[in-house]
Amino acid sequence: MGLSRIKPYLQSCLHAGTRVFQEAVRVSAGLFKIMIPILILVKILQELGWIAYLALPLEPLMGLVGLPPEMGLVWATGMVNNIYGAAVVFLSLAPEHTLSVAQVTVLSTLILVAHALPIEVKIAQKSGNRFLFQALMRVAGALVLGILLHWSYSLTGWLQQENVVFWQGEIRKSPGLWEWALEQLRNLGFIFCIVLALISLMRLLNKLRITDILVRILEPPLRFLGIGREAAPLAIVGMTMGLTYGGGLIIYESRSGRVSPKDVFASLTLMGLTHSIIEDTLLMVMLGGHLSGILFGRLIFSLLVVALLVRCLPLLSDAFVHRFFYKLPSQN
Repeated sequence: MGLSRIKPYLQSCLHAGTRVFQEAVRVSAGLFKIMIPILILVKILQELGWIAYLALPLEPLMGLVGLPPEMGLVWATGMVNNIYGAAVVFLSLAPEHTLSVAQVTVLSTLILVAHALPIEVKIAQKSGNRFLFQALMRVAGALVLGILLHWSYSLTGWLQQENVVFWQGEIRKSPGLWEWALEQLRNLGFIFCIVLALISLMRLLNKLRITDILVRILEPPLRFLGIGREAAPLAIVGMTMGLTYGGGLIIYESRSGRVSPKDVFASLTLMGLTHSIIEDTLLMVMLGGHLSGILFGRLIFSLLVVALLVRCLPLLSDAFVHRFFYKLPSQN
């Protein structure tokens, strides 16, 4: 008798688990179609040594943020690859340069705002946003914030002591092709597990109505930013997990029709400027970055920029907005 009662429950759990797994496969497949070609392209650029050439236009800009020209290579590596690649280049150059905590904080902030652009901006594009605007917003936003932080630290004399790197890991040489391929497969597998966990968690939160509680808590700041309440879970995923891990879920939700294109645009712009606020921030702390810039300054700057941007959109024609900022659902 007990077994007959448990069996329907187990069948229901199995059915729900199968649906979640199938959804995770669909979401991950869409994400991997974006990531894999870009990962291969970035690897080719690295092997050919072309990233160093991409850094050349950045060298004059480094003076605007109070950094040596050589630090342009660190930022270029971060923009094309990811923050871990930028960290490795920084550690290789750090012994040749005596940088202050303020300088490392500025450099860390540049990397945090504008990194992994080929993958992350492509994810934003697949969600209906315009590629060029999102790319320019992140690069320009990083520079503006870097300049503001540089001026603030210089005028106040704050954080001018010599930087100390807390990173205890060893600098790895560039892996061979086979080792690189295996590493990318492990990363993709890990991303699938993250996507599966996120979808399962979102289902559970919806079932327990915890999502409604989170939305009510976030509604006032989201209203200030001009973002609708339906986009709250989207913003939470992006800002905490990051665009790469949450990218598949973000694309899926944006195409579901449950979130308006304007809210997707505002949410992704906010995520672009500030995402993965735990993991990425901690990594920059290990390099010597100060929380005043890499967390609080970045977060305040991002909120103000998105709030201003959303309030400016109604002043522009619909045709202009849809051409340069985000697509209509029918255009996707």
